[in-house]
Amino acid sequence: MNAKKNALLVVMGLVLAGSAATSAFAETPWQANHPRRAEVNQRLANQNHRIREERRHGELSARQAHRLHAEARSIRRQERRFARHDGGHITRAGQHRLNREENKVSRQIGR
Repeated sequence: MNAKKNALLVVMGLVLAGSAATSAFAETPWQANHPRRAEVNQRLANQNHRIREERRHGELSARQAHRLHAEARSIRRQERRFARHDGGHITRAGQHRLNREENKVSRQIGR
C-alpha cells in the first residue's frame, strides 16, 4: 500500500513539474502586448547582472551591492504597482519615471 502511494506521488509530481515547465516557456500576454514593461524589466535584469559582476570583481562592497539590489527591487515593485493600476501595462509617464530611477541606480553601479 505504501509503495502504491509513493508511486502515485512521484507520478503526480512529474505531471505537475512538466506542466509548470511548459507554461514557464510560454510567452505571457503582457510580454507580447506591453513592450514598456519588457523594457523596464530588461534594464533591471541588466543592472542586477552588472551589480553581481562588480561585486564579484571587488569593485563594490557587499553593503553597496545589497543596497543597490534593494533599490532595484523597489523599482521592480513600483513597476508592478503601475501595471496593476493601469490594466497590465505601464503608461509612458510611468516608464519615464521608472527610467529616471533606473538611471540613478545605473550611475551608482559605475562608480
